[in-house]
Amino acid sequence: MNDLRSEFHQQLDEIQTGIARMSAGVTELVPRATEILLTMDLEGAEYMILGDDEYDTRSLELEERCFRVIALQAPVATDLRAVISAIKIIADVERSADLCVNICKAARRIYGHDLDPHLRGVIQKIGDQAQVLFKEATEAYLNLDGVRAAALHDMDAYLDDLHRQLIQAIFESHAAGHIDLQVAVQLAVVARFYERIGDHAVNVGDRTRYIINGWLPDRPYAESDNDTPTVVDVADADDT
Repeated sequence: MNDLRSEFHQQLDEIQTGIARMSAGVTELVPRATEILLTMDLEGAEYMILGDDEYDTRSLELEERCFRVIALQAPVATDLRAVISAIKIIADVERSADLCVNICKAARRIYGHDLDPHLRGVIQKIGDQAQVLFKEATEAYLNLDGVRAAALHDMDAYLDDLHRQLIQAIFESHAAGHIDLQVAVQLAVVARFYERIGDHAVNVGDRTRYIINGWLPDRPYAESDNDTPTVVDVADADDT
């Protein structure tokens, strides 16, 4: 029995290490996507878009390992919560990578359009806050830090406020004639992408708390399987 337990924890540690690597990668993708958007770096956008397959593959591999652990080790109680949470967190990390890619796709669509300084400043702020949220969520999960995980809700409230500020800045920039309607719509969708990255980070924190004490919110922040279709999502159908 002790050998089985030891093998289980070794496998779980390997899964958590894989999640940590994926999550650390997304933490770096967020500022890179912001930079690509603000500089309209077409080459960088294409590179990030092509690299998304790597995250899809890694997430599938990690999910399969989780299912194997459940089937072969039959974990219960805290151990089962750890594996189930890992499956959920893998999905949140992978979908956050997808959102970064979508920001890059939006950057391609607004290429050649100048953004005014105030608008650029708010985009930078929301990108920075989304990165901080994801980094904190990753650290909370790796260290099973319930206090750090709970603090993500307040951090996400600030991100939501920045989302509102960005929508207002987009409206003002369009009203002043600095950007046309197409660019305004693309940027509004980008604002939503940043907000959802924050929601996925909160999910990671909530699932960390679930591992620790079995607590879960009434519903996840990011209901990813029911994402609202957007202009970018529709256009992206041509990219597949």
